Amino acid sequence: MRSIKYLVVHCTATPVHNTVKSIQNYWKYVLGWHNPGYHYIISYDGTITQLLDDSKVANGVKGYNTNSIHLSYIGGVGKDGKALDTRSLEQEISILKLLLHLKVKYPDAEILGHRDFPRVYKDCPSFDVKDWLSCKFS
Repeated sequence: MRSIKYLVVHCTATPVHNTVKSIQNYWKYVLGWHNPGYHYIISYDGTITQLLDDSKVANGVKGYNTNSIHLSYIGGVGKDGKALDTRSLEQEISILKLLLHLKVKYPDAEILGHRDFPRVYKDCPSFDVKDWLSCKFS
């Protein structure tokens, strides 16, 4: 079993109604990846789809993938293509439920947004994960 140090929240940086299949096709046919970018992906309606078993390595944050579990919501950009928190209420609930489940499974793991890692120069997941979680549990 892998030693999990991070639970990483992402956005797909796509329109909110993109499909899981279209995102998977992008990874496979455009980027040439054999493994997906995330272990879990959350559709706009809150449906959680597991794309990769937790025991496998996803392509979420370069240099940190071997000890991370990655989850993403579909969305994260506005119509202009710029970073925007587009999470639906259903996605927020699913993110929270999934993080709670994973935190029980990996109690020592730190929950971070993709942008919280060193040398990451993007806004992903288009919201401050730590601030959002502190509001939920304060």
